[in-house]
Amino acid sequence: MRSRPDVLVLGGGGVLGEAWMMGVLAGIEDGTGFDLRDCDYYVGTSAGSIVAAHLIAGHPPRRPSTIGPDLEELPSVPRPAEGLAAAGLAAARRAGEWALAVGATFAPMALGLAAPGGAVARAAMLRRLPRPTDTLAALRRNVERLEPRFDGRLRVAAVDRRNGRRVVFGSPGAPRASVAEAVAASCTVPWLFAPVTIGDREYVDGGVWSPTNLDAAPAGRDTHVLCLNPTASIPASSGVLAAVRSVSRTAVSVEALVLRRRGAAVRMLAPNAECAAVMGTNFMDRERSGRVLAAGYRQGLALVTASAAVAQRPPRPSLPLPRS
Repeated sequence: MRSRPDVLVLGGGGVLGEAWMMGVLAGIEDGTGFDLRDCDYYVGTSAGSIVAAHLIAGHPPRRPSTIGPDLEELPSVPRPAEGLAAAGLAAARRAGEWALAVGATFAPMALGLAAPGGAVARAAMLRRLPRPTDTLAALRRNVERLEPRFDGRLRVAAVDRRNGRRVVFGSPGAPRASVAEAVAASCTVPWLFAPVTIGDREYVDGGVWSPTNLDAAPAGRDTHVLCLNPTASIPASSGVLAAVRSVSRTAVSVEALVLRRRGAAVRMLAPNAECAAVMGTNFMDRERSGRVLAAGYRQGLALVTASAAVAQRPPRPSLPLPRS
């Protein structure tokens, strides 16, 4: 990686997706000397909105205490993902369904997959879902303690429950909201948590629209975009998870084409084999977060090393032209 990205796009992925993204970004910083709090723009969806709020508030990515395989992460500033994990697991226990804990992160994408007809179909499905009583109030309080502000650089994706359309908080013309409100809305899996009311509208998880909302990035010619997609490497232990992985990869690839047509350089990053194995399929399992953070950190360092090796590789000698 020769230069700091201009835009960071951070996708959904629950507690472990948040830990992986933090680790990768910390590894990139330590391997390059970049300060990823200085990017021009951030686009966050669900767990990615937590990471984006963390950075926009001036906090560096969390780092592991060592890069060994068995470690705990260093104590740091308030951890918003803890609120997400506690709420998600509590909702699953009260519902009496183990599958909710396993599938919570993937619910938005499954909903998006089931409603390819667009915003109208998506809104109809959202209205038919049961209305949960659990909220992400703890997550909102934790984000508020970070003291992030919309300063023109932050974009947070959510979906309007009434019409099924995407809303990107922080973008020009978007409804007014605090960062904490926007992040809570972006993380609200619609069949686990009650919608977040902002103004006179109700909002749910931005992953209902897209795993990353990469196409919402303010990017033009010669803009360098780095997109982290935690769900693109889900171990396909079932047909449902295989479908979710396929949706995640396909959606982001299509959105990347949009940016490339604008002249942007887009690099997409998913968990490598080590990270995917550590993450497993329950992205709400906070007991794994320390190991995922460390694995992500190693992947970030490896990315920098690999990029440097490619940059230093001598060009191939040109073949002599045949004599006439």
